[in-house]
Amino acid sequence: MTKKGKMCMINLTEELQGAKQVAIAGHVRPDGDCVGACIGLSLYLREYFPQLQVTVYLGDFQDSFRFLKGTDQITDDCTGSREYDVFFALDCGDTKRLGDAVRYFDTAKKTVCIDHHVSNGSFADVNYVEPEASSTCELVCQILEEDKITKEMAEALYMGMAHDTGLFTYSCTSSRTMRTAGMLMDKGIDFTDIVDRTYVQKTYLQNQILGRALLESITMLDGKIIFSAIRQKDMAFYGVEPKDLDGIVQQLRSTKGVEGAIFLYQTGPQEFKVSMRSNGKIDVSVIACYFGGGGHKKAAGCTMQGTVYDVINNVVKHMDKQLRQEEP
Repeated sequence: MTKKGKMCMINLTEELQGAKQVAIAGHVRPDGDCVGACIGLSLYLREYFPQLQVTVYLGDFQDSFRFLKGTDQITDDCTGSREYDVFFALDCGDTKRLGDAVRYFDTAKKTVCIDHHVSNGSFADVNYVEPEASSTCELVCQILEEDKITKEMAEALYMGMAHDTGLFTYSCTSSRTMRTAGMLMDKGIDFTDIVDRTYVQKTYLQNQILGRALLESITMLDGKIIFSAIRQKDMAFYGVEPKDLDGIVQQLRSTKGVEGAIFLYQTGPQEFKVSMRSNGKIDVSVIACYFGGGGHKKAAGCTMQGTVYDVINNVVKHMDKQLRQEEP
């Protein structure tokens, strides 16, 4: 936790003193933790800081998240010229990941970052960054007054925590994570329904593209690495969008004997979004940072240029190097 180089805990009342216009934004291609954190914080500010005009900027996200209160007020329109008193960057390791909303970050009078990415360089005026935390939603819970968290806020924050912990199975899950999740459950949320509708259930098209990715997956390094790639023509054939590809890399990672999983999908000519997952022996955040991305030790991503084979060969070379260093 840093504030201009000093250790601190964020106090919302202090940070919002005198503010009227507030923006909240997360990373591009927002996942459950990103959406949950942005919605949870925005609902809290609108409820207990009525003097604020709060705007949430997020790109396209899963339709299954739209049951959350407040998602109908999210916008992705960053064409207007506005100067915010406070800009909250949530679940975002650097300004490049803010997408078009970075223009409002750059002009804001004060910027605040809440994040748990190990690659975060504390880029805001005020930074609450805990790389060991399970999720940004867990950190948002730490700065909210527990007795003021409503059922609707709890739904958003629980969803984010469940998603970024793999339903509380990943090693980032701590005793604080479980206590926080229990507190949110006590708010009366239907936690099983939240998990089912946002994490477990898949549309027919999502299952089709998952099946395609698994069917065409390839193992390397004696089965220690697995990868799969989806091209733009494949996405067009199945009628899917990037948000429909969530969960594929996690499924690849669950393959027995695998230490690292790589999933690519094409975003342009000779351009791929790369998602990486590790089962512990590989620090994929180091690899992602090397190629201009970021993330966590076991989950990270970046964008790379070249053919599928160029990308895979470059990434696997780094994974192989780490695995060799692990050998006795």
